[in-house]
Amino acid sequence: MGHADSALAGVEAGMTTVSLVLGGGGARGMAHIGVIQWLVENGYSIRSISGSSIGALVGGVYAAGKLGVYADWVVGLEKMDVLRLLDPAFGRTGLFKGERIIRALRDLVGDHDIEDLPVAYTAVATEQASGAEVWFQKGKLFDAIRASIAAPMFFTPFKLAERTFLDGALVNPVPISPTLNDPTDLRVVVRLGGTPDASSARPAAAPPCGAPWRRVRAFMNGRAEGRRRDAEPRGVFAIALSAMQLMQDRIAELSQSDRSEDVTVAIPRHACGCHEFWRAQEMIALGYEQAASAFKTQRRPVMSS
Repeated sequence: MGHADSALAGVEAGMTTVSLVLGGGGARGMAHIGVIQWLVENGYSIRSISGSSIGALVGGVYAAGKLGVYADWVVGLEKMDVLRLLDPAFGRTGLFKGERIIRALRDLVGDHDIEDLPVAYTAVATEQASGAEVWFQKGKLFDAIRASIAAPMFFTPFKLAERTFLDGALVNPVPISPTLNDPTDLRVVVRLGGTPDASSARPAAAPPCGAPWRRVRAFMNGRAEGRRRDAEPRGVFAIALSAMQLMQDRIAELSQSDRSEDVTVAIPRHACGCHEFWRAQEMIALGYEQAASAFKTQRRPVMSS
C-alpha cells in the first residue's frame, strides 16, 4: 500500500501523467484505493485529483501522501469500529454530525492546506442556499472533505464562512469538469454506480444509505433483516436515497458522453452496502481488478514501473 504514497515524489521521465476523477458512493469508494494502487504500480503518475463525497475523501488522503496509512487503518475497521465513528446529531438536519470521523481522519493524516499539496486537488460540494456546485481548491483539506461528504439526511450540512454545504455528489457525482484543462496525458474516471455485474457481485448485508438510526445500529450489530439484492427499497429514507442514486448515475453517464480520452473504471453499485466500511479489503481488491480490466478492454497502454 505504500506504493501509492511513493508516487508523490515526482514524475519520472517517460511516465504517463494522469488526472484522476473519483466519484461518490459511500463504502464502495474504498475501491478508489485499489484503482490508485494499480495506476501507481503500473507506472502512471497521478498529478491531479477531482472528487465528490467519498472520492474527495480518498483523493485528499492520497494527495496528502497518506493513502497507505489510511488503507491500513480502514482495512482494520470492524462493524463496531464504524459504529463508534458515528456521532448522533439528535436533530432534524441529519442523523450524524460527522465531527468524530473527521477528527479521526485528521489525527491519522494530519492537517493540510490544499495549496500545499504536491498533487492538484479539487473537492466538489453543493451550496445549500443556491444549489450551486462549489470547487474547493484552497483552504483546509478537511474542511473541503467535510463539505463534500455532507450527504443529506445522513450527515448534517457543513457550515463554513457563513455558507452551508451539502454533498458534492448531488450536483456532480463524477466531477470531470475540474480536470478539463489539466496538462496531463490521460484522464481516468472512477464511477461507483456501475451496472450490476454478476461476476463482481458481493453479498449485500446493509440497508441503503440514510436508514434511521435504529436500523443503522441493527445492521452494524449484524441483526439486520436479510433482503434480496434486487429488493425494492422500503421507507422514506431508503426511497429518497435510491432515487438520489439513480439521479446521480444518470448525471454521471451524461457527463462522460463522447469523452474518448477517458479510461472509465466502473464499480458495480451493488458491490457493497454504502455503510459497509468494514469490507474495505474486498473493495480495494475489486478496485484493483476493475482498473486492470478497464485498461485492458479500453486499450490503454500499461506503462512499466
